[in-house]
Amino acid sequence: MVTRHLHLARHGAADAFGELTETGYQQAQLLGQRLANAPIDVVWHSPLPRAADTAQEIARQLASVPVIEAPELTDHVPYVPPANETPPSWIGFFDGYDEAEAAAGQHIAETLVARFGGIASATTTRAPTDTHEVLITHSYPIAWLIRHALDAPPARWLGLDGANAALTLIEHRTGLPPAVVMLNEMSHLPTDLRWTGFPATARP
Repeated sequence: MVTRHLHLARHGAADAFGELTETGYQQAQLLGQRLANAPIDVVWHSPLPRAADTAQEIARQLASVPVIEAPELTDHVPYVPPANETPPSWIGFFDGYDEAEAAAGQHIAETLVARFGGIASATTTRAPTDTHEVLITHSYPIAWLIRHALDAPPARWLGLDGANAALTLIEHRTGLPPAVVMLNEMSHLPTDLRWTGFPATARP
């Protein structure tokens, strides 16, 4: 059985201009240290600077691992639900989304799943083997990949929030359904660096 291990993480904490803050760099470094013990094959990242910088910081903790931009990992709204599927608290969020914007987001989501939503295709030079890939992206793409792995209705991506530099692990296995092994795991972060990216409230 071949297993594709996808280590998903939201970029480190960023400022209003989309650049990593000092906290974000610290989170990325600690996430890299966490991943240093895994046999990582590649680090993929969103084109946006906060994700690219997070990926580079993580890669400094790994041994000669390629770092590659993947446009499918960019920040996007993967699915705009119809009114009857939209929770009341989300209705205002979708104000102003026209059909073209919704279709563009859905197209990115489809390419995201096509590239990262299953076992990687075999190459002509070698048989498929287990892989460990890091995906540095944003909260919404992570939510969409989790929803896909669970075969949940499209609107269930809503509310699957991701903390900065938290680790989510999805495993795609030949002949078996995908497994969501970890979600928002933050044991590599000290208490004061956890839960950024979430609303400020009491957390365990």
